[in-house]
Amino acid sequence: MSVEGLEARAPEGASAPIVGVFGGSFNPPHLAHVLTLAVVLARFEVERLLVVPAFKHPFAKSLAPYDDRVAMCELAMGWLPRVEVSRVEEELGGESRTLRTIEHLRARHPNSPLRFIMGADLMLESSKWYAFDRISALAPPIVLGRAGVEYPGAPTPVLPAISSTEVRARLAAGDLDGLDELVPPAVIAYARSRALYASAKTD
Repeated sequence: MSVEGLEARAPEGASAPIVGVFGGSFNPPHLAHVLTLAVVLARFEVERLLVVPAFKHPFAKSLAPYDDRVAMCELAMGWLPRVEVSRVEEELGGESRTLRTIEHLRARHPNSPLRFIMGADLMLESSKWYAFDRISALAPPIVLGRAGVEYPGAPTPVLPAISSTEVRARLAAGDLDGLDELVPPAVIAYARSRALYASAKTD
């Protein structure tokens, strides 16, 4: 699917409040994730925004424990209006697959427009996703521009370029100076209390 035209705007004629699906590893969640939801809440009529932490990475990527990532998502984003941290991928079990999750949520919310929320950086990788055209048909993407990500038709950047890899490395090294400009302080405190990134091996 072409990336052109997939911008952060409601489709013409849409009137029913959307159910947004925002998935990711959230390892850990950071301020770009919080801002993503804030932008969607500001620009769309929203019934509910579902934050969906991946249960098991399909490529065996090492992650902090699922329960800890769910807890950090609650701390980072659960306070926002109409935002719900969903354990749907745990309910489905096995490897996390976006299409399977979207199909399940489409059946759960048959009367609400479903929209898949993603950053422009992920849009660049969409050709590698399994059945992205099917995902787009079931939940047309809301693509938010990210600083440093450019391609023809890319939306205007609204998200900062925060690297989860950098955040984990800084937590592992105890380099906390200014980290609260990238990660909610409650998430930093939780990660440190659980020694989640005591080493940066958790990719």
